[in-house]
Amino acid sequence: MTNTSSTLRSAIGPGLLMAGAAIGVSHLVQSTRAGAEYGVGMAIIVILACVLKYPFIQFGPRYAAATGESLIAGYQRLGPWALGLFSLITIATMFFIQASVTIVTAGLAGMVFGLEQSITVLSAGVITACAVVLAVGHYRGLDLLMKLIMGALAVTTVAAVALAFGAGPESGALDPLASWDALWTATGIAFLLALLGWMPIPLDVAAWHSLWTLERAAQTGRRPSVAHAVIDCRIGYIAATVTAVLFLLLGALVMHGSGQTLPDSAVAFAGGLVDLYASSLGEWSRPLIAVAALTAMFSTTLAVTDAYPRVLRALIEQTGVADDEDPAPNLHRSRYISALLLVTIGALLVIRFSGERFTTLIDFTTTVSFLSAPLLAWLSLRLLTSRHMPAEHRPGRGLLFLARAGFGFLVAFSLLWLAWRLF
Repeated sequence: MTNTSSTLRSAIGPGLLMAGAAIGVSHLVQSTRAGAEYGVGMAIIVILACVLKYPFIQFGPRYAAATGESLIAGYQRLGPWALGLFSLITIATMFFIQASVTIVTAGLAGMVFGLEQSITVLSAGVITACAVVLAVGHYRGLDLLMKLIMGALAVTTVAAVALAFGAGPESGALDPLASWDALWTATGIAFLLALLGWMPIPLDVAAWHSLWTLERAAQTGRRPSVAHAVIDCRIGYIAATVTAVLFLLLGALVMHGSGQTLPDSAVAFAGGLVDLYASSLGEWSRPLIAVAALTAMFSTTLAVTDAYPRVLRALIEQTGVADDEDPAPNLHRSRYISALLLVTIGALLVIRFSGERFTTLIDFTTTVSFLSAPLLAWLSLRLLTSRHMPAEHRPGRGLLFLARAGFGFLVAFSLLWLAWRLF
């Protein structure tokens, strides 16, 4: 029993990184907007989306634990077309996703610390801080910092929701059907697709999670069992789902029916969000809300800033662009740093040229993520049921049924978006 517990403890970590990456724009911005504009009834859709996406997120650590290689290597085993499709989706979205999470964090940091610099300068400061942490601390530093951040986030978010209930919600805020009709309009459907795009996280994270699982195994010297890798994933995923519902409740309890809207610029959005909470819960709650929001966003930015360089390095080494099959540790690390610089510069350029069109950038990025989700889901489902996955570790009937239902859900909503745009 002791040995089993020790092995499980050594496996815990990648799931919290996944949760840290998830609890950010999708929660702080999109979940809060969902509760504010459409009420608590949106919680049903949020929970449904999280349940139906779960199999595809779990496939990442499941495959890594079963085979000792990442999903990216698995895609290559399916054929060059599969790896090419994943590479295309990654390269097409990574700068926008990195920019989206960074700009929200920068807006909050500017508000919390009273900084008046442009959003580009604030974003450069945030992403530089993340890059320094990752360059100096490596995976061990990221793992430790994320566990501390997730603990602080859990305490502050639960406290904020409890205070919102105690302050007395607006009339109708707890009616699940209060604004249901408004959701089924052109504007409502557009927002719904943007919400689902990152709820609780883009499906890209399955590949990230597989890389984090292998990195954790290298750090501890123990490759986790499939069961332990799944438990770790489940802990992080449940945390991300619960936190999404909590932020949605905050939006519904504090803002729904108030007639107030949040501004479009990142700094103004952050300030307006905290102002609305403080005006409802009391001025003394302002630091609590600000810390919860900034903590959520910094955890996301840190995790995403680590994930894309890992993915780019894996693609370079997996596709044979690099001539060495087993690179020396220093070369392996230098490729990570080079990719880190590339992602940082690309994201800052997106932020610089997107100007103050903050919510437009968020909605565009989340919608693109949602439209690419069926392709990523199909790739992972095909890999996990192929001969490349050991038969004893393939998904069981229940998980396969849920995955197929989730795939149908993703395809149906993507077709709905296309129909809405065309007609």
